[in-house]
Amino acid sequence: MEGRCTCGALRYRLGSLPLFTHCCHCRWCQRQTGSACVVNSMIETDRIKLLAGQPEMISIPSPSGMGQTVARCPTCKIALWSSYTIAGDKIRFVRACTLDDSDALPPQLHIFTQYKQPWMVLPPNTPSVPEFYRTADYWPAESIARWGDPRW
Repeated sequence: MEGRCTCGALRYRLGSLPLFTHCCHCRWCQRQTGSACVVNSMIETDRIKLLAGQPEMISIPSPSGMGQTVARCPTCKIALWSSYTIAGDKIRFVRACTLDDSDALPPQLHIFTQYKQPWMVLPPNTPSVPEFYRTADYWPAESIARWGDPRW
């Protein structure tokens, strides 16, 4: 799967399917995106290959207090992925809708739904949780075997 920023200056390829895709409805993600939620696909850093351009890495605070680094296009400023200090530098949270096929990775779980916009209706067949989750409770066995069971 390949993706890009809006202007096309940054292009990337995922070297495999992500470990897991969740849709976050927290107020922090709402403010960052200017939208109701963000769809993040978690994948190992070494499985993201830059095809064009170099992202601008911007450090910002996070609700955990540990910080977040967002990879943005230096031209159009679109966020392509982020990393969270709590999750370490070996995993990235790729903005799934920056993929060329933005339908390719639908959420497997909706998180922080206690903050979701009241007009948003969640799909009845996709699990949801009011806050965060334990990976062992939702990730497929293949992803846990590939990554392990991080405690975030």
